[in-house]
Amino acid sequence: MATYKKKYKAESKKDENQIDESEFETAGVLNTLDETASKSEQWIEKNNKPLFLSLIAVVVIFLAYLGYIKYEVEPNELEASNELAFPRKHFDEAATAGSGIDSLLNLSLEGADGRYGFLDIADEYSGTDAGNLANYYAGVSYLQMKEYDKAIDYLSKFDSEDQMLGPVSLGAIGDAFADISQPEDALDYYEKAANNKNNEFTTPLFLFKAGQTAMELKKFDKAEALFTKIYKEYSKSDQGREIEKYIAAAKYAN
Repeated sequence: MATYKKKYKAESKKDENQIDESEFETAGVLNTLDETASKSEQWIEKNNKPLFLSLIAVVVIFLAYLGYIKYEVEPNELEASNELAFPRKHFDEAATAGSGIDSLLNLSLEGADGRYGFLDIADEYSGTDAGNLANYYAGVSYLQMKEYDKAIDYLSKFDSEDQMLGPVSLGAIGDAFADISQPEDALDYYEKAANNKNNEFTTPLFLFKAGQTAMELKKFDKAEALFTKIYKEYSKSDQGREIEKYIAAAKYAN
């Protein structure tokens, strides 16, 4: 019996065309990539000098910045910190003095014997941490001396991310506004102080002050909400021990 070898038919024309088109597409992509690479190389060659000069400029600026920090900022910061020691001594003495507080606070503000006070440090070293801190001490000093406008001015210049000083400075502004019979402003700052940094000391303290001020303004619902927050979140604080009676007072004042 004769045997026959099966002849395999070639791929259809359609398939051949598909293969050819695919090859052309690949070649086209490669050509495009070659052209792009060539243009990039030409651009780099053309702009070689400007690019190099730009790189040098960046390095010079960076080194200048490091030099500025090392030889200008750091020595200035150290000098300002050293200057702060003199007025702080008198400020601390005023905190425990039985009498003559204003004279000690004046010394801390104005300085003496060629030494800077808080006002000079805040002005001369305004870009330093010590200069910033001098604004806080000056504000608190004026607050104790009942010079409320100056207290608000200097405390408003102070900026801190510290867990205690940040809220306390805002709360002190609230106290100043309260003392000059501006309860709306006082309430605003007490709330800012309460929300600035959450902790077990300043948050319930300023929530309570805000609540009392809200009561004064006859904003009883707001007062109740503020007192209730102390009850729910800070019941173990000094303000939280008897807070239920303040909640009741606000609730039944409506």
